[in-house]
Amino acid sequence: MGQLEDIMQREFDQSIKESSDQELYKGLLDLIQEVGGNLPTNDAKKKVYYVSAEFLIGKLLSNNLLNLGLYDEVEKELNAVGKSIADVEQAELEPSLGNGGLGRLAACFLDSMASLGINGDGVGLNYHFGLFKQLISDYQQAAVPDEWLTQETWLNKSSIQFEVPFRDFTLTSTLYDIDVYGYDQNKKNRLRLFDLDSVSADIIEPNSIFFDKTNIKENLTLFLYPDDSDHQGLLLRIYQQYFMVSNAAQLILQEAKERGSNLRDLADYAVIQINDTHPAFIIPELIRLLTTQHGLTFEEAVEVVKSTVAFTNHTILAEALEKWPMADIDMLMPEIAGIIRQLDQHVRAEFPDSPEIFIIDQNDVAHMASMAIHFGFSTNGVAALHTQILKTSELSHFYKHYPERFNNKTNGITFRRWIMNCNPELAELFDELLGEGWRKDHDLRGLLKYEDDKEIHARLAELKQHNKVTLKKRLEKDQGTVINENSIIDIQIKRFHEYKRQQMLMLYIVHKYFDIKKGNIPATPITILFGGKAAPAYTIAQDIMHTISLLSKLIEEDPDVSPHFQVVMVENYNVSKAEVLIPAADISEQISLASKEASGTGNMKFMLNGALTICTFDGANVEIAERVGGDNIYTFGRSSQDIVELYNTNGYRPQDYYSRPRIKPLVDFIVSDEMKKHGNHERLHHLHNDILSKDYFMALIDLEEFIDVKEYMYEQYEDQDKWMKQVVNNIAHAGFFSSDRTISDYNEDIWHLESDHSINMR
Repeated sequence: MGQLEDIMQREFDQSIKESSDQELYKGLLDLIQEVGGNLPTNDAKKKVYYVSAEFLIGKLLSNNLLNLGLYDEVEKELNAVGKSIADVEQAELEPSLGNGGLGRLAACFLDSMASLGINGDGVGLNYHFGLFKQLISDYQQAAVPDEWLTQETWLNKSSIQFEVPFRDFTLTSTLYDIDVYGYDQNKKNRLRLFDLDSVSADIIEPNSIFFDKTNIKENLTLFLYPDDSDHQGLLLRIYQQYFMVSNAAQLILQEAKERGSNLRDLADYAVIQINDTHPAFIIPELIRLLTTQHGLTFEEAVEVVKSTVAFTNHTILAEALEKWPMADIDMLMPEIAGIIRQLDQHVRAEFPDSPEIFIIDQNDVAHMASMAIHFGFSTNGVAALHTQILKTSELSHFYKHYPERFNNKTNGITFRRWIMNCNPELAELFDELLGEGWRKDHDLRGLLKYEDDKEIHARLAELKQHNKVTLKKRLEKDQGTVINENSIIDIQIKRFHEYKRQQMLMLYIVHKYFDIKKGNIPATPITILFGGKAAPAYTIAQDIMHTISLLSKLIEEDPDVSPHFQVVMVENYNVSKAEVLIPAADISEQISLASKEASGTGNMKFMLNGALTICTFDGANVEIAERVGGDNIYTFGRSSQDIVELYNTNGYRPQDYYSRPRIKPLVDFIVSDEMKKHGNHERLHHLHNDILSKDYFMALIDLEEFIDVKEYMYEQYEDQDKWMKQVVNNIAHAGFFSSDRTISDYNEDIWHLESDHSINMR
């Protein structure tokens, strides 16, 4: 009798065959927690705490089975009675603990830390509903709560509680843990998530994500990134961030003391990696705790913090380089406000002639990134180009004073989830061609010997076709959409934001629609898929989504076009849907405005799974292009230097491009009668006017070249020998973009912790 059969008999008094998928999920959850529960946590002296507002961990069933070495046995038990892990996994709700690349990266990093044997935990908040569940209704995004907390959960409630003091009240937290199992490891790490027992969904308005933002005791951990377009929402963000870091700081100090620290030597026991500016309040909070509860002087506490905290910068966008009015910090946390003023005075005394690097500006607004750079020992970017831009442009004033603190750590993805889990047949092909060593070192360069191997080309094409069929079935089941599995699958999946330029791909769709109407039929049908959410207060992003949804309907209803071209909006895009979309993709859309995407990690996932990339020279696209070579990637667009110069000189005028004969008809189609037939006129005119008068992220500047390169790429697809040679080349060079390599780099250059092994593919 297998382990799962034994559990089903013991707990349900029935066999695997007699059990429902929901019952099997409960049995597998118990099996994993029994096996994993016997693993000790990592007990090395020094520990890294990865503090992040987001951990987009995805469903954990398959990943945990894989990392614990249980997957093959369970799959065999299930298959023997006509059941599958994939079906059982449908019973699992995806944890709503993150939104985009920032949170997905944090999840990959936790997996890699555990798999490399590094003593490291994630620390964040236990959001009850995450961002929101996305519905597409009347061709527009609707947002409802995304409930995921049920009795069958990976969360383990601990006995650990801390008090978090605000001006008007003190909150008592409760700590929940999710075990993080490394691949083929005999120890585990944890994701530590803080919550309030008083939080209540009863305050949410029916079928919406609106709630009383003033009721902090009941709303604090309800939603990730509550809408801060009004003042009360902004205050709630500050409440959330301080609650997160106060708990994190108290946990870190408590555990360091338990391991033998006297706290003056905290840097020998802990390193705190803050994931963007959301956790930056941990700097004054640590100083508060060290001085008021542990007997250190202010100067001693500052030195301890400066040797313990490291800062990862993920963006140059103003919205993510957070700034908070001091009046609001005073209102909520007066002690913290006082410490920030002391830190600002420290900076002003040292750099009196450099107001651009003061923490508090002339408007009495605190800059979180400034505080993190001054009072941390390391600041890293997340792709070579991004780090260079930080040094020479956005953070150049800081780099001038602290060149030794700046470093690059190019992002990566965990191969466990993004190939071994979501594309197991391809992983088995790698085993056959390379042996199983790649599962640990992620070195796929041995595939280069098969670049011209027609048999391998055919097998890769067969796997791709299988994954397209899987995607077709999933979309039909989830949203009733039927795609052509024999079409080119062309995908852009990411948060809806103007800088990611979904609007540029939208304008290409109009071009393609016109072209097919003229009788220019593509040799192979084309399916373009979008997935992603727009922030509820981000009007233009929702206008773009609305326009794409209308184009999808227009094309679907046109008998001249629909057999050859299809546009699909994937509803409620999340990790689970990415795991089906990415293996099916032929083309990966990475078309952000150069200089605006810090890194991207979707580009790496697509590359690993055999999609070819069309991209600007932005973020990690630059490093992908360097590794695969210009013949194996489809690039276009102005350089980051050109774009930065245009911003500096206000040199971009959208009207100059709009007036061009290839562009004007595409833009004007947004407000055509055909689009208005089903569309929201206000949204369409708003988007049209914005493109004409503003186009802040310059969709028009690269549009003509984008159209030409896309048409060329579709033509190249028809030469399958050449195409598959490019596919093999891309997969073979994907190993560098493993998060195991990224974490090894963090550890070697920043953290200096014990590790079972390192991955160096520089």
